[in-house]
Amino acid sequence: MNVLTFDIEEWYLEKALKGDRKERYAQFDAYLDEILNLLDKTGMKATFFCVGKMAVHFPEVIRLISERGHEIGCHSDVHTWLNKMTRHEAMEDTHIAVDSLEQCIGKKVLSYRAPAFSIGENNKWAFEILSEFGIKRDASIYPASRDFGGFPNFGSKEPTIVSYGGISIKEFPICTTSLFGKEFAYSGGGYFRFFPLWFVKREMKKAPYSMCYFHIGDLLPETNGLMSRKAYEDYFKENGSLLNRYKRYFKSNFGKKNAWDKLQKLIVSVDFQNLDEVDSQIDWSKCRKISLD
Repeated sequence: MNVLTFDIEEWYLEKALKGDRKERYAQFDAYLDEILNLLDKTGMKATFFCVGKMAVHFPEVIRLISERGHEIGCHSDVHTWLNKMTRHEAMEDTHIAVDSLEQCIGKKVLSYRAPAFSIGENNKWAFEILSEFGIKRDASIYPASRDFGGFPNFGSKEPTIVSYGGISIKEFPICTTSLFGKEFAYSGGGYFRFFPLWFVKREMKKAPYSMCYFHIGDLLPETNGLMSRKAYEDYFKENGSLLNRYKRYFKSNFGKKNAWDKLQKLIVSVDFQNLDEVDSQIDWSKCRKISLD
């Protein structure tokens, strides 16, 4: 089973942080239209994880995606990483985001993805918060180490039932593959831009389950400039050294010129479903259960 997801935050981040440029909104709209048209053509549905503030400032974008038959999931309220929040902050953020999205589309939001896969060993309490606000499916776990955290001791690369603090939630982790003795994701974001398409498709075929994730910003051909120290530290909540900023510059720009073409080729050559569809097909009684208590 192959799950197709998109993380939708660019419109809001442009408004909040980057100048509120109308030409950028038009560019995001154009790429979203291309994606929706391509999915219509192939008859496939995706899950779109959207930040709550998109429903407040750009409700027409959220409604368009929903009206075209795709699942709307929650991607936090303002795209702050959960491992940068206190429990109280994360609870308020999730409550506001889920409510905003549900009010916008008139449907229950059942799926969630934390920005930057930011649920790990040190904030497992996030699962309790998600459950409290009606989330049944999570896609926040990166089951390996990475620059911004990860969950290397999670122990599963396939759909899993997670229990913590007396609650259970269905987890759809990101898929990784072993290269040079280290685990890497390969099917989304900067990883998708880095690896050649043949490699991505090969790894997907090898596994019974794969999760692909994309951002509109990953598909734009032009490069992003080097962030200022203040902008970096305000957004990433960590040291904005020149090295850290150049690492982020490289990761956010590598392979962008060919990303949209690669994504189109992937979608027309692989059968994808959204989380809701995949969830209904899984015999959860046979899935692995992981207790995080």
